[in-house]
Amino acid sequence: MGVYMRTHLVCLLLLLISLATGTSGCLAVAVGAGAAGTVAYMAGDMDTQEPYSIEETYVAARAAADELGLNVIEGETGKDSLSARVVARDTADKRISIRLKAVTSNMTKLSIRVGTFGDDTKTHLIYNTIRENLKALDEEPAELMESQESQEPQEPTAVVPPSPPGESPEGTSACESPETPS
Repeated sequence: MGVYMRTHLVCLLLLLISLATGTSGCLAVAVGAGAAGTVAYMAGDMDTQEPYSIEETYVAARAAADELGLNVIEGETGKDSLSARVVARDTADKRISIRLKAVTSNMTKLSIRVGTFGDDTKTHLIYNTIRENLKALDEEPAELMESQESQEPQEPTAVVPPSPPGESPEGTSACESPETPS
């Protein structure tokens, strides 16, 4: 083997090693249970689909950011009918990006990224808080129905118009006594 061939072989070997180590942390897939379906972690992002509209998911994501004390960056946060984004900073000044994309009218793709390389612990906390808020949306109509059912229906009360001066409500004069049978 010549020097030229060895150099190519070493370069090829280094290239293969760098590719193998560079991509090993980029793809890890975890399957979640329940209505959330599959949760995938790719290059620090957590991706999932939620069976809720983009509006409901956006409200839940904003509420989660508030509940967790995240500083929402309003200039980078917003939504339209097909996509939404909540961008915030945590107390360690890590950038948190929650991206939403409408898949159907009742299905939203949710993607969460914490920091440059991702943070599984914080990502799970944010995701679980969003899920709790979404579940609370499902329970609100049930709670409303329960509170309405617990109240007994009230009978309407008759409204008696005021009597003219000098007359009692039965239509007789205040000075007259009702006739009594003899």
